[in-house]
Parts: sequence; structure tokens; C-alpha cells
Amino acid sequence: MKRISTGEGFIVPPRPARVSAAETPKGPLASSLVVFAIIVAGLFFAREVLIPIAIAVLLSFVLGPLVNFLRRLKLGRAFAVLVSVLLAAGIIAAVTTVIGVQVAELAQDVPRYQRTVERKIEGLRAGTLGQTMDYIANINRAIHQSGEESKESAEKAKQQAARDSNRKAEPEPPKPLLVQVEERRPGPLELATTVLAPVAQPLATAGIVFVVLLFILMQREDLRDRLIRLAGSSDLHRTTVAMDDAARRLSRYFLGQLALNSAFGVVIGVGLWIIGVPSPVLWGIFALVMRFVPYIGAFLSAVLPIALAAAVDPGWSMVLSTFLLFALVEPIVGQIIEPLVYGHSTGVSPFSVLVSALFWTWLWGPVGLLLSTPLTVCLVVLGRHVDRLEFLDVLFSNRPALTPIENFYQRMLADDPEEAQEHADLILRECSLSAYYDDVVLKGLELASRDAARGVLTPSQKDEIRASITALVEDLEDREDAVPDPASKPTRLFDGAGAAGDGESACKNGPIADPDPDELPAAWQADGAVLLVSGRGFLDGAATAIADQLLRKRGFGTRQVPFAEVARVRIAEWQPGPAQAVCVISLALSGEPTHLRRLVSRLRQKIDTVPIVAGLWRLDEPMLADDAVLAKIGADDHVTSLRDLIETILALARNEGGPDRSERSDAATPPRQALPEPA
Repeated sequence: MKRISTGEGFIVPPRPARVSAAETPKGPLASSLVVFAIIVAGLFFAREVLIPIAIAVLLSFVLGPLVNFLRRLKLGRAFAVLVSVLLAAGIIAAVTTVIGVQVAELAQDVPRYQRTVERKIEGLRAGTLGQTMDYIANINRAIHQSGEESKESAEKAKQQAARDSNRKAEPEPPKPLLVQVEERRPGPLELATTVLAPVAQPLATAGIVFVVLLFILMQREDLRDRLIRLAGSSDLHRTTVAMDDAARRLSRYFLGQLALNSAFGVVIGVGLWIIGVPSPVLWGIFALVMRFVPYIGAFLSAVLPIALAAAVDPGWSMVLSTFLLFALVEPIVGQIIEPLVYGHSTGVSPFSVLVSALFWTWLWGPVGLLLSTPLTVCLVVLGRHVDRLEFLDVLFSNRPALTPIENFYQRMLADDPEEAQEHADLILRECSLSAYYDDVVLKGLELASRDAARGVLTPSQKDEIRASITALVEDLEDREDAVPDPASKPTRLFDGAGAAGDGESACKNGPIADPDPDELPAAWQADGAVLLVSGRGFLDGAATAIADQLLRKRGFGTRQVPFAEVARVRIAEWQPGPAQAVCVISLALSGEPTHLRRLVSRLRQKIDTVPIVAGLWRLDEPMLADDAVLAKIGADDHVTSLRDLIETILALARNEGGPDRSERSDAATPPRQALPEPA
């Protein structure tokens, strides 16, 4: 190992810190897989019991607001629950009766529709399509005819020889006997069994659903308390608020979806009635139910009405009108009305919706397909509010798995400036450029600086991070530092469970007031009026470039000064120029900031009449809370955000001596949150 001589002996350079990779535990993974397999097996084999319970739970979310409304009218709980359940049962029974009547009427006209379809097929065969198909068939027949003729003749000769030999060997067959079969007339019990057997299971399932629903609504508070106990009652207030919020959001979401799908079914039914498609009420109800199937349900509900229109109308106008009805109504409801009612999405990612649809269909059949999205929404809401089930929110929700800060840093580590730019564009739809730099970029740079101090970043990774930051800042050069217009954002009547508006904004700070061009003195607009001196950290140059960009957008003349130009060996050659203020920017702080104190001292000796501002962005550094340590740095002021830096420079330009941060309101500069520990 190479040793370094110091005149007093030899010093062995310390080895860089190494962080060992975490080992994946094998035992918990195996046990988790076993538990998952047991749960899936239980869901599959107990589906006859679990399906009614799941339907009852979902109906309880729909009927919950009605029960609360009746109780506010001074009705007793039992009476309110009974009225709500009977009302729901009556509506379902009426809808079922209408469906039965419509299906019976449709079945009577099937022979007539069959003849219409046959005539259409004959017309197609007689037309251009039929001639084309006949032409293709003739070509195919001519190709195979030559080879098949010889095979057919040989086969016929062989069959004739076999018949002749069998005729000689077989005896005379016996004469058939006449047999008459008389059916026994069924008794009353057998007749009742034959009639009721097809509807016995649906009626039993419906009975179980309403009984369970009745008890859920009657014992709702008791069930909530038991869930709180299971979720953990150490923080009773937080858990209770979370459970109530989850139940309220689910009720509003399911009620809104039911109302929206009902309106969709009514529009489809009325449209089909105007077009002339038979049984429009049946197809309206069918469209209502199928729209609970994610993404493709509404289009699947159009298949049967279009086929029926083709069977009824001798022409094609009814088919085209039916197709246009579904093609126009579904996009309007799905893309315009639905976001206004309960947000842009259900809070579940599209991939999770697809996987859940396949999973629940495999487990519970068609009923599982209809319940897949509501069940997944319930799981996501539980995962969002119950700590032990947080993995459900991570797996199924459409919220980003990483925070904006972590997402930004991950893009930098992956050397993906294009994706970082896309991520910035999304955040800048909600906040200003300076707020994005303050609340996302600088905090991401702090994570990188912390990893560099731990020795886990290689030199190539540092170069890639610097290059990515430089590219991002250059891409945002033409971006205005202004808050987007709130009127451009879509409004919602209410947020559904997991709607897009649930998450907090990535940016906490508001806009920074720009100076009046006439108010800013000419001396501060000259090039080099504000000197931005980088610290010795590998990301201090990137932070300096960001501060330079924001100050130039406000009319200040700036100049970036790398640390090498003001180092001890070159400070004598450095020329400050027409500097009005100096900003020293440093991310890499640790312990006593000796290097920063010496840097400020060198600058003070060079330009002792210019105020020096120290920009210190390491949030977790204890020295930022120690006034005595800050005083040792020797700067005239200290700032911990780009917002503070810009406001301080503005105050200096106005000869106000700098803002007093002790009197600044919390709304202007909110407290910064602790950064997550890097992986």
C-alpha cells in the first residue's frame, strides 16, 4: 500500500467507506408465500360463502349514506336500516323482474330474427362479398381437385370390395321390434323442483347477501371498533380518523360510480329505444352492470345490442346507429363526466386493474370480474390507512412508489435526464420553478451529497449525476418561474378513494415576488454584480448553477465562481469585478465547517466591503441550528433555501439590509421536512 510522507512519519491513507449489500431473508419469504397460498386456497374453496359477504360489504358502503340520512331524520337505527335494506331489495327485485319480462319477449321473436339474419347472409352471398368468397373457393377447389380425384377413386374401389365381402359373411339381420315409451306424469313435488331448481341458488345467495347486509348496517360501529383493534389501537385517534375517512371515501366512490353507471344505462336504453332496437330496457340494465367491468365492460355491453340490431333491421342503418351510440356515449362519460365526479381514476393503477380482473375472475368467475375493481379499491384504501397493510397501497395504487425527491435522485443515479425532464414537467404543472428547485432538486442533491460522504458513489456515478443535473438545468432555462394557473386544472365534485387529488403537492413553497425592473439598481444588473461561489463539494457547482438561473430570471447580473478559482493557491490572482454581493453555496457540510470558514475569510480579505451570504442546504446538519457555529463561518447572513437566497439578494439590492428571518411568517418559509434515509 502506498504511504505518504509528512516529515514526521508516514500516514496510511484511509480506505473509503464500504456499505455491504443487505441480504435477503429467506425464511420470511417462504412463510409469506405459504400464507399467500393458504389465503388464495381459502378464497377459492370458500367462494360460495365469501361472494355473498363481499357483495354485502360493497352494498353497505352504498347504503351507508342513506342510513345516516334517515337517522338524521330522528329515525331509529333498526328502522333506518330496515327501510334501506327493503328499498334496495325492492329495487333489485324490480330490476330482476323487468329483465325476466324483457328476456321472455325477446325469446318469442327469435324465429323472426333468425329469418332476417338468414336473408342478410343470403344477400351477402349474392353480393360482391359472396362472389369474392366463391371465387376464392373455386381457386382452392381447382388446386386440390387433381390430387383428390385419384384418391377418391381408389377409396371407392376399396370400400366397394369391403361391402361385397361383408355382404357374403354377415347373416340376415333380425327384424326390428316396435317399442313405445310412455313418460310418467310428474307429481307436484317433482314439478316444483323442476321449476324452482334454476332459481334456488340465486335466491339463496340473495337471501344471504341481505341478511349479512342487515347485520353489517346494524353493527357498523362494533365492526369498526374491531377493525381498529386489529389495525392497532396504540394511536386510537389516528386509527379512528383513518377508518372513518376510508369508509366515507369508499361510500362516496361506490355511490358515485353506481349513479354514473345508472345514468349511462338510462342514456343507452333511451337511445336504443329511439333507434328501435327491441328490449331497450334490458340492454340499458346490461350496460349498467357491464360498466363495472374496467376498461372493456362498456364496449362488451354493445356486442349484443349491435347483433340484435343486425337481426332486426333488414338494412344496416340500425346497426350503424347502435354502434355510434355506444362509441359516443362511453368516451363522454369516461373521459369527461367521470373525472368531474370522482377524479381521474379509482386510485388503482391500470396494470393492477388488469391483474385483479384476471385474479378475481379465476377465483370467483363472472361475479369476480364484476367485483374486481371495487374489491381492489377497498384493498388500496385499507393499505393507505392501515400501517400493517401498506404493501397493498404500494402494489395496487396509482400513486408513485417513490417520493418526488427519491424519484428525482433515482433518475440521476440511472443517468436518465430525459425521464428526469418528464418528471419535472409533471411537477411544474402544480408549482413554480423555484419551488421545484427548492423542494425537489436541492433535497435530491442532499441525498446524493450524503451518499458521497458515505463513500457509496463511484467517480463515474458522480460524473453522471453532475452531467444529468447540468442537462436538466439547461432544459429548464426557458421555463418561467411562475405558479401555473389554477383554472387550467380540472375540478371535481368530490374526490373518490384514491383519486388523483389525494396526494400532497411535491412543492411546499409559494411564488417569489419578482422585482420591478425600475426598482432594481443598474449596478445590480451588471454582469458579475452577484458572485456565486461554489463550495468544494462535487454537487456545489450544480446548486450554484440553479441559483444563477433563478437570479438571472429576476434581472440580476451574476457570475459563477468555481471553488478552484478562490482556492488558497489562486485567491491572489482572482478578480472580483463589480461585485455587489457574494453568495457561497455549499451542500457538503460535516462537523466544524473549517473549509467554509477559511473560504469566507479569503473572500473577506479580497472584498471586505461586499456582503457575503452563505447558502447552506444540508438539512440534517446540526450546525445549522447552532448560532455559535454559524457565527464562526464569518458570513453576513445564512440562508437554507433558494427562496431565502433570492429574497436576501432582493433586500440587499433595495438597501434594506436583508430580511429578518426570525420575524418571517411560517407561511412564507415553511419548516423543511426530514429527508428519507438513502437505501
